Amino acid sequence: MTDLVLAGERVDDLQRGGLVILQDPKGYCFSMDAVLLSGFAEARAGEAVLDLGTGSGVLPLLLSAKTQASSFTGLEIDPETADRARRSAAMNGLEEKIRIVCGDIREAERLLGAGRYQVVVSNPPYREAGSGKVSENPKIALAKHEIACTLADVVHAAARCLSSGGRFYMVHRARRTADVTAALRREGLGLRRMRFVHPTADRPAELVLVCAERGAAENAVIEAPLIISLATGEYTEEINEWYGDR
Repeated sequence: MTDLVLAGERVDDLQRGGLVILQDPKGYCFSMDAVLLSGFAEARAGEAVLDLGTGSGVLPLLLSAKTQASSFTGLEIDPETADRARRSAAMNGLEEKIRIVCGDIREAERLLGAGRYQVVVSNPPYREAGSGKVSENPKIALAKHEIACTLADVVHAAARCLSSGGRFYMVHRARRTADVTAALRREGLGLRRMRFVHPTADRPAELVLVCAERGAAENAVIEAPLIISLATGEYTEEINEWYGDR
């Protein structure tokens, strides 16, 4: 296993099913947002799952432990990051189940084929190009800002890669909820579930989790808020359940 770890990389315990993941401490490391999305998303036995902008490959790893999906594909534009995701899959003995493809989200249909996936997930860059301070680290900038793809690009790729009736799960900034719902509507993805994520019960939502279905009518269920922490600073019981083997 150690020959899969390159100089400067870190091996982190995902606290789920004994899984580990390789990360570059000097680059972008996955956040709680990915864990929340893995807890919200659902995949049935035999379904094929696609992760758009997989980064370190954390979502395929977490979902492989949580679901009975038959296969996972992660699409990542950065070659070094894609290679790290491949090696993470191999470290867990999942190289036959998790496939990592290096490529542009805007080319997803050409690279992966139309209508081949029953489930698509994505934790895309949240910040619009030109908004806020952009990191001097190009890998962090790519992960946080819409440099290589926009929200519209991600939703379009999901719509094209989903089979009829397939589901798209995404996490995004709550303040961009209107942008998210408009993008889904443009691509014929009917919003079915929405859940807002609050740091504590008395603070405004910071994130929104959405599930949309290809070809379905828009008929969303607004689920109970997901609260991250108690007033004491400890995680809520639900977050503890989502976050690992507890």
